[in-house]
Amino acid sequence: MSGGAAMTRRVSDAGGATTAGSAPSPQRRSADHPDRRLAWAELLRLPALFTVPGDALAGAAATAAAPNPRTLLAIGSSLCLYEAGMALNDWADREEDAAERPHRPLPSGRIHPAAALSAACALTGAGLALAARAGRPALAVAAPLAATIWAYDLALKHTPAGPVAMATARGLDLLLGAATTTGRTREALGPAALLGTHTLAVTAVSRQETRGGTPLTPLAALAATGLLTRLVGRRPAVATWRRSTVRAARMPAAAVGAREAAPGLPGAPATRHASGHASGAGPRSRPTYDPAPQPPAAALGVALAAAYAATAVRPYFHATLNPSPPLTQRAVTGGIRATIPLQAALTARSGAGATALLVAALAPLGRRFGRQVSLT
Repeated sequence: MSGGAAMTRRVSDAGGATTAGSAPSPQRRSADHPDRRLAWAELLRLPALFTVPGDALAGAAATAAAPNPRTLLAIGSSLCLYEAGMALNDWADREEDAAERPHRPLPSGRIHPAAALSAACALTGAGLALAARAGRPALAVAAPLAATIWAYDLALKHTPAGPVAMATARGLDLLLGAATTTGRTREALGPAALLGTHTLAVTAVSRQETRGGTPLTPLAALAATGLLTRLVGRRPAVATWRRSTVRAARMPAAAVGAREAAPGLPGAPATRHASGHASGAGPRSRPTYDPAPQPPAAALGVALAAAYAATAVRPYFHATLNPSPPLTQRAVTGGIRATIPLQAALTARSGAGATALLVAALAPLGRRFGRQVSLT
């Protein structure tokens, strides 16, 4: 959920790090940077917000539901909790950033630490309030999501459990979209696990981005990307069955009867009497399903999976060959940007082609705004 803060918390400005003792005073830096809005945009890493809506939309698609006004509540809650994690991340790292990243808003004095902590508390409260308005299922997911974010930033970040906590947060964010939209999460567990795996890989790489490290970590992330690309590019047959079942359940009784009376019609469910004879009346078993995915959704899923791989593979490969801080930082940035095409591929994998295109359209917007305010 607050994956951007986690995966990029220690990206330093190459050649720009100074010691805490040589950094200008907060008062002077504050005078040198009068634009407070830019400082808050840097603190909250606003371009990374474009990686958030896809979680809720992919979660809704996994339940075979179209986005609705409740989905907007999930997106709003996710955005608030994500930004709470960003502000809390810098507040928790303010002493470390004073030595390694003195240009950040808190150590530079452009934003007071108390203001950052207050923003984190207010945003967390707003996120939980939006989830509560959507109902108990949404709040039942948003509460552990918020707890995971705070636990990561305050306690787990520097422990071996850090990447797992961040992966859990991102997976819970996808489940929040499912729970808010339909009140169900079971169907979204698979996509949540896939998105969490990606977040786990990027977070693991981010832990060595300021000092460099072993090439095994970006190599493992590269392998994970290849596996995820193969999985998300394949739309499971169960999604086709589930969507046809939902549509059949919503059809008027007369229309269902007409389909059953004409078994040659496309999509007509196969039904049988208890005696085993096909018929349009009597007790019906569960509809059969076509094991072949719908061609447009399948083709779109493959294309989006390829876009995901194209975004993440190259920087991971370079970091594997040379795990220096600059190349590792590029790998982290590439992993963050790859989150959007992965979300879109997961959405297309569930059969929601139009929603997948909407998610994919967020990628160029994030890249454009990332030129003005750094993702890291």
